[in-house]
Amino acid sequence: MLKSVGRRSPRQILRTRVSQAVPRPTGVARPTRSSSRVQARLPASSPTAPSLLEPVYISLSAPFKPTRTDPDPEETLVALDPTVFNHPIRRDILHLCVVQYRDSLRQGSANTKTRGEVRGSGRKIRPQKGTGKARLGDAQSPMLRGGGIAFGPKPRDFSTKLPRKVIQMGMRVALSAKVKEQQFGVMFSMDWPEPKTKTLAKRLEDLGLDQTLFVTGEEEIPVTLERAIRNIPKVKLTTSNTLTVHELLKWRRIMLDAKAGRLFRTDIVTQSPYCRALIHFVFLILDQILI
Repeated sequence: MLKSVGRRSPRQILRTRVSQAVPRPTGVARPTRSSSRVQARLPASSPTAPSLLEPVYISLSAPFKPTRTDPDPEETLVALDPTVFNHPIRRDILHLCVVQYRDSLRQGSANTKTRGEVRGSGRKIRPQKGTGKARLGDAQSPMLRGGGIAFGPKPRDFSTKLPRKVIQMGMRVALSAKVKEQQFGVMFSMDWPEPKTKTLAKRLEDLGLDQTLFVTGEEEIPVTLERAIRNIPKVKLTTSNTLTVHELLKWRRIMLDAKAGRLFRTDIVTQSPYCRALIHFVFLILDQILI
C-alpha cells in the first residue's frame, strides 16, 4: 500500500527531477555546513612569506663631553626596535596611563567632621512643640552654623590600578609618538666631569637641548651630573627605572644614553651608504606623516 505524501510544491518537483537527471559522482563526499565553516576560518595561504619589520634608524646625538673612545655622531646610526618605536598611536592607552599616574599623586587627605564628631552637647535645643518655630535637635545639626558637615570628604585613596601590559603599551606608544615627531634622540654617554651648572648650561645651549628629558640607564644618577643639571630650568634628568608615560608626554624632547637605549631595544650601528639612504627615506616618510 502506497503512503500518501500529499501535494508537492513546484520547487520540490524540480529538485527531484534535477537529482534524477544529474547523478552525483561516486567517491566525492558532500560538503557539510560544519566543514565549510572550518574552511572559512582557515587562513588563506600566501605565495610569499611575511616580511620582517624593518628597524627605525636615527642619527646618534652628540654627548655632553665627547671623548676619543666615543663613536662619531656623524657616521653612526641608532637602530630602534620597530615593535617599541614604531607602534600604532593609541590615544586611549595614553589617556589611561596618564589618568592612572595623576590619580596616584592625589593626597586624599581632605577631612571634615560629621555631626557626631563636632564638639558639643547632645541636648535638644528647644521643645518639639509649642514654640511655633521649626523643629531642631542638638546644636551639631548640619543645618546650623558650627554644626557638622553632611556627606563631607573623608581621607581616602584615589590611586587606581592598571594592568601591567597596558602600561607597557603606553610606554611603547609614547616613545613611538616622540620618534614620529622627530623629538627623540640617543647619545652614547651622559658623563659630566665637574658639578658646574654654568658650563653644562652652555653646552646644552650649544646642542639646542632645551625642554628636554634626559634618561640614563644607571641605577643612580651620577653626583656630578645631578649637581650640575638640577638648577638648569626646563631640563630634567631621570633614570629608566622611574620613567613614566606622563613624563614622556610632558616633555617636548626625550634623550636617552646608550645604557638606557639597550633597555628599550636600541642598537648603535656604523653608518653606511645603504643606511644613509634608508634613514633619508624614513625621515621623508615621517615628514609626510607629520604634514
